[in-house]
Amino acid sequence: GPTRKMPLTASAMDFFQLFVPDNVLKNMVVQTNMYAKKYQERFGSDDAWIDVTLTEMKAFLGYMISTSIHHCESVLSIWSSGFYSNKSIALIMTQTRFEKILKYFHIVAFRSSQTTHGLYKIQPFLDSLQSGFDSAFRPSQAQVLHEPLIDEDPVFIATCTERELRKRKKRKFSLWVRQCSSTGFICQIYVHLKEGSGADGLDALMNKPQLHSMVAKNLCQNASGKNYIIFTGPSITSLNLFEEFEKQEIYCCGLLSTRKSDCTGLPPSMLNNPETPQSRGQYRIRMKGNMSLICWYNKGHFRFLTNAYSPVQQGVIIKRKSGEIPCPLAVEAFAAHLSYICKYDDKYSKYFISHKPNKTWQQVFWFAISIAINNAYILYKMSEAYHVTRYSRAQFGERLVKELLGLDDTSPSH
Repeated sequence: GPTRKMPLTASAMDFFQLFVPDNVLKNMVVQTNMYAKKYQERFGSDDAWIDVTLTEMKAFLGYMISTSIHHCESVLSIWSSGFYSNKSIALIMTQTRFEKILKYFHIVAFRSSQTTHGLYKIQPFLDSLQSGFDSAFRPSQAQVLHEPLIDEDPVFIATCTERELRKRKKRKFSLWVRQCSSTGFICQIYVHLKEGSGADGLDALMNKPQLHSMVAKNLCQNASGKNYIIFTGPSITSLNLFEEFEKQEIYCCGLLSTRKSDCTGLPPSMLNNPETPQSRGQYRIRMKGNMSLICWYNKGHFRFLTNAYSPVQQGVIIKRKSGEIPCPLAVEAFAAHLSYICKYDDKYSKYFISHKPNKTWQQVFWFAISIAINNAYILYKMSEAYHVTRYSRAQFGERLVKELLGLDDTSPSH
């Protein structure tokens, strides 16, 4: 849970600034003004440009965040006369001024000579955000490594063709998280760029276990010695990785797939389906030290690799139609924690900022801001302030937008 007690009067802005404090916003102001000056020195002066202020930068963020609540495709719809127009906040800043700030907006204006990392324009912000996550929240023992559902509009997904969906999902990076499975709080973000044709490029590693092993190690670099139980999907699950984590006192439970997982070192007899028909709930187990490989049958064969649960401990999967199905405890735990993450995706993925910039660093930035707001709301729900105001996620977002824009209205909108 939260590491600090927030006052009863804490606002949405107070929770947001646990992760994006004023000093980070002031740096955005400085870097944006520096970039604007550099840009104009190179391409000619811009008489319409005036240096941005902290108040304007907060309003700029507020406009962007408003797209996560109203789901308009373009932030410029706020100033239009169409369905997504919002006269109450459009008066704070003109569309022309907003577009100027958007043109010059930067987190890091200059590239240092030592910089080779493709995310250099956003890395300081990601580091600051990670520090905020670490200091504001203490996660539970059970955590999940996965790719969160981002920028996927449910209406679009339901109506688009498979070709449109593939086209939409062509991002130049993959974003992975380590997430507390009992609260939904995202403890760590890892971004892997799809750049370069070398051995470490995403294209070269997309279907190989090296990428997913590297992702898992990066996400768990702060987890050593804490006896966490990490749940993983088939792409990350592997015997070598789990044994390496066990040496760091990190324990794992992962779903195994003969097609997607690295099955090196696992007995082939457990990876092949038996010829004799099986009844639901039957399972086979093979052990090596603390590691168990479980093959469980429920309308199909499911394989799990774990060193976090004893294979002899019994659990049940409860289905609405078929009732209780017996299974090892590891299978029950995996299903419970993964279902929580699915609920998180259902509830929070629709509140990602809708703005879709072309630059990769800006895409990552707005995803990171969206995750920070979701984390802020989770902390708000766990605080005493929630029992005073009881905002929904949408109301919390609206309050944050109004506070960033400097509007004095304190009543929640329904």
